[in-house]
Amino acid sequence: MEQEIITVLVILGLTVIMLVLDLVRIDIVAIGCMLVLGWSGILDTQEMFSGFSSNAVIAMLSVMILGSGISRSGVMDKISQFIIDKAGTRKRNLIGLLSASVGLLSGVIQNIGAAALFLPGIIQVSRKTKIPMSSLIMPIGYAAILGGALTMVGSGHLILVNDMLKNDGYDAYNLLSVTPIGIILLVSGILYFLFLGDKVLPSNEVDNTGKSEQEKLIEKLSLPHAIKRLKIAADSLLVGQTIEEAGLEKQFNIHLLGLRTNKDEIFAPWRETELKEGQILAVLSTGENIEQFIEECKLQDVSSSNYFYDDFKSESSGFAELIIPPDSELVGSSIRDYAFRKQHAVKPVVLFNKGERIEGDFSDTQIASGDTLIIYGRLKEIENLKSSKNVILLTDVKFDDKDTSKTWPAIGCFVFAIALAMVGFSISMAFLTGALLMVLTRVMNISQAYAAIEWKVVFMLAGLIPLGIAMQKTGAALFLAEKVMHVVIDLPPIFMIIMVCVLATLFSLFMTNVGAVVVLAPLVIGMASIADMDARPLVLMAALCAGNSFILPTHQVNAFLMSSGGYRNADYIRAGSGMTVIFLAITVTIFYFFII
Repeated sequence: MEQEIITVLVILGLTVIMLVLDLVRIDIVAIGCMLVLGWSGILDTQEMFSGFSSNAVIAMLSVMILGSGISRSGVMDKISQFIIDKAGTRKRNLIGLLSASVGLLSGVIQNIGAAALFLPGIIQVSRKTKIPMSSLIMPIGYAAILGGALTMVGSGHLILVNDMLKNDGYDAYNLLSVTPIGIILLVSGILYFLFLGDKVLPSNEVDNTGKSEQEKLIEKLSLPHAIKRLKIAADSLLVGQTIEEAGLEKQFNIHLLGLRTNKDEIFAPWRETELKEGQILAVLSTGENIEQFIEECKLQDVSSSNYFYDDFKSESSGFAELIIPPDSELVGSSIRDYAFRKQHAVKPVVLFNKGERIEGDFSDTQIASGDTLIIYGRLKEIENLKSSKNVILLTDVKFDDKDTSKTWPAIGCFVFAIALAMVGFSISMAFLTGALLMVLTRVMNISQAYAAIEWKVVFMLAGLIPLGIAMQKTGAALFLAEKVMHVVIDLPPIFMIIMVCVLATLFSLFMTNVGAVVVLAPLVIGMASIADMDARPLVLMAALCAGNSFILPTHQVNAFLMSSGGYRNADYIRAGSGMTVIFLAITVTIFYFFII
């Protein structure tokens, strides 16, 4: 055995061990592997850094930018909510419709992004319907993984396939080459849970301890949380009065969050604002107070109508807890003097002043150092308080700013990129063009585009690609292929196909899917050469099976959803074993009878 082959096999073995044991971050392992190949003299400088200019890396970061642009436009929030609304409360309907939706979305954006997009809605549905989250989340996660096989950009390991083939002189696959197989796999996964879900899924009760930060704050402080939209009728007692004269806080303990006049929307309106006929009020209080307010002031409850205040939905607004530091301008002053609502566009609802809880109208109460203020407002306004020197924000607020005015430009850029890929342009060129158009059409700025890129994945890809080149260059791939072929050389071709699929599945359970493809592609090409078979479909088959990661929560989607569903390794073994067998059976059958 030549020295170079031994060196490459040692580097390969150490890389696999590091990926399996997960002792060091995968991107650091990949960079280390790349540098060792260079320092050992196996690859020259250009070959060592070739991964950074590869089509796979460009396609991957382009997909990340496009996916982020679509998310920022808010279009997927609307689609996911629409699907959840249509699915109703039946478990089978929810599993079927949500799995199909997540799977289809996963074909064009990263599968973990597709799963993350639907997770908040699934959790809310579980709490409302009392369907255990453990019965809903795992099918959605599996659908996201299966959906990654719908297109050649649905997952990192499929993006990498074309580069591995080109490096060995084979033609690349087009965007939809894998779609027929992907559809069959996705449908089989959905049917698996529809018919066998009750037997293979855990049925843990809904975990009421898994409450959101908002729910915990409301419960801890017994905060009012009923928001109603009320229309001022012509004969209402409020007509002609200012907000302060109406005594909303003093008389009814009602907090006015916002006000709409025609098309103008005012949030945390000034107390001297005049109330007029036809205005819509967004008010916050207990249900009993609101009912009394409606009856005595002759108001019309229009909460179920399609009026404004989308900003007061649970995902866009909420409570926050503030503490007043010693050097704050509020110390020794009052909410009125400081003009809190005018400065910050949020509504103070409760004040803890020197240990005493004050509700209702406390606008003239003198604020002391250490006082606690509970406010309600839009999350984007609350988040701005992080930079204020006058208050300390205690509540963890995460606001994902959506610009719905960019919905159609974002969709247009995305569709254009897919169209370019479908008519024959390279996937990397097509999707990078779409990503650039996202910036040029101001769906996102260049800083947001860079922030959308998960650089860990980029460096992992770029660092591992040279390993495949080294295996081909030194003959290490051919050497391993000869050893493996000794086992199946005298057996029918079906056994070689089964071996490739099983090897890819095993590799995917103990290392990254991309790492599995990097190791397997050169090996499979060598095996195909010895067996006088076409290596191109065999490599694609190996890449597909590198996504057969269901038995253990090692796939990033499964790892991401594991805590939300309250799953254990045993749950994945029980549900994933059947899914793995189905995946292998379908893949082996299709490739043996229809492709190879």
